Amino acid sequence: MPHPLVTQLRFARSEFVRCLAGVSDDDARRRLLPMNCISWMIGHLANQEDAYWGFLAQGKRMHPELLQLVGFGKPASTPPLADMWAAWQDVTAAADAYLDTLTAEALLTHFMRNGEPIDESVGTLLLRNTYH
Repeated sequence: MPHPLVTQLRFARSEFVRCLAGVSDDDARRRLLPMNCISWMIGHLANQEDAYWGFLAQGKRMHPELLQLVGFGKPASTPPLADMWAAWQDVTAAADAYLDTLTAEALLTHFMRNGEPIDESVGTLLLRNTYH
């Protein structure tokens, strides 16, 4: 049984998908300044999960190209909606295998980067991911 915070993330994901059902590629790629477009947001969330649950947790990234395309601090882009949904589905499916292993104790631990623990705990990253 997944940790309740993992269940909460999955609920947030399902609401995200539900709310964007039926959005066309044209609409998803339209920027309403100063915001990024919807397809960028989908890719950005995929990038975050790929970074946390792929790279930090397991040492691998499923979609490393997302970092340059929709990563934090990168220039605005308007990627194709289908590409971003495909990446998001790949990344979240792979993340789920890791997330299913999380325990209350594991949420208190810290991932390592360059031989040092990162500032945020696994639990903090999970909450950041859910509310992002």
